[in-house]
Amino acid sequence: SPRCTQLDRHPLGLPVPHCFVTLQVLCRYQHIWNIDLRFRPAFLGGIMQATGNKPPAMLPQRAEYMLKDLKRMAKYYQVPVKASENVFHHILGTSSLQAMRFITAIDMTEPRYLEPLSREFWIRFWSQHEDISQPDNILAVAGQAGLTPELSQKLLEMISSPAVKNRLKETTEEAIKYGAFGMPAVVAHFNGEPHLFFGSDRLELLGSVIGE
Repeated sequence: SPRCTQLDRHPLGLPVPHCFVTLQVLCRYQHIWNIDLRFRPAFLGGIMQATGNKPPAMLPQRAEYMLKDLKRMAKYYQVPVKASENVFHHILGTSSLQAMRFITAIDMTEPRYLEPLSREFWIRFWSQHEDISQPDNILAVAGQAGLTPELSQKLLEMISSPAVKNRLKETTEEAIKYGAFGMPAVVAHFNGEPHLFFGSDRLELLGSVIGE
């Protein structure tokens, strides 16, 4: 309808748990709010580097608070995030670049799988604590999301192509253009104007701005 709000959702990067919360909640609300939810895979590492941002968990006291807050958020929103004291070492020690390129490849070829594929990557990482950088695990995630083995193998071969690398770079630069400095970042296009929301604790403000 004319007042339908387009939401550009920029998920993933380094696998930040609050992105998982935001993804799950927005996927639920796309059937309740009058929105057109569109995923824009972007690479968090590139955003952090371009804006000079640093992982907040590098500050010990903040990391301690974030761990407690994450557990509260997971319980409140009923999102299966399993967090422990070494969770931030888990994040920093895992590369998600190959997974991000795989997701970018599916966005370029079969975008209808983008939402379930993103969710399965998050579940694999945050509920099962598995390494999503390995080809075998990437293929397992794809199968769980409903992709055929043939399509999954094709996508795996695409992730080293210039086309996929450039597309991921472009969407990352797009997020920065809207003012993103980290993830999760949501851009709501409402009344001809973009509104950036950062973090999983701004969903109520998002709803208020778009009249929901």
